[in-house]
Amino acid sequence: MRTDPEVFIRENTDVLSPPHVPEVRLRLATEAHDLWLKTEEELEAIGLPPPFWAFAWAGGQGLARHVLDHPQLVAGKTVLDFASGSGLVGIAARMAGASAVLAADIDPWSGTAIRLNAALNGVALDCSAEDLVGRDAGWDVVLAGDVFYDRDFADVLIPWFSALAARGATVLVGDPGRAYCPRDRMEALATYQVPVTRALEDSEVKKTTVWRFTSSGE
Repeated sequence: MRTDPEVFIRENTDVLSPPHVPEVRLRLATEAHDLWLKTEEELEAIGLPPPFWAFAWAGGQGLARHVLDHPQLVAGKTVLDFASGSGLVGIAARMAGASAVLAADIDPWSGTAIRLNAALNGVALDCSAEDLVGRDAGWDVVLAGDVFYDRDFADVLIPWFSALAARGATVLVGDPGRAYCPRDRMEALATYQVPVTRALEDSEVKKTTVWRFTSSGE
């Protein structure tokens, strides 16, 4: 990496609480930071992939809220927080009593952000930058916030999530109405109105649903 991730994250974020999950503190970019306005070319010049870890996306906020409000979903269980980003959902799972959480994101910068954010909240998370799609380490619960934004990605996630659900894992998805969300394969558990930043989304509030994946699609 051409830029030290920890130094960069500390210098280009503020410690804030996402509006829908005030119990959690994260290092997030705001309009006050240059990071908010950097173009793709500027990010590439400093060796930084698109900084999804620097924002609290609606799907993750909704899913984190649901986990905190229903701790029995994760208490005493092993959890995979897939496509973790900032670590928000994994942090919520640990705060709700999960016995262990693996926060997985292929973005190498995400691991640093997750480590810093976990420390802010006094919880311990394991991190992985490996591509875990298709793998099964026996997790009791798999949490995925805002992952159905791309058709090709959805095409590989759906059979994986279905297989995990079929062997007994609880697979929960937080989704703010993305185009490729397979609603016919899931059961809706709750819906939240999540405040977001218009610069990132098409509105200031996103209707976000927490879904449970089913093995049969019924």
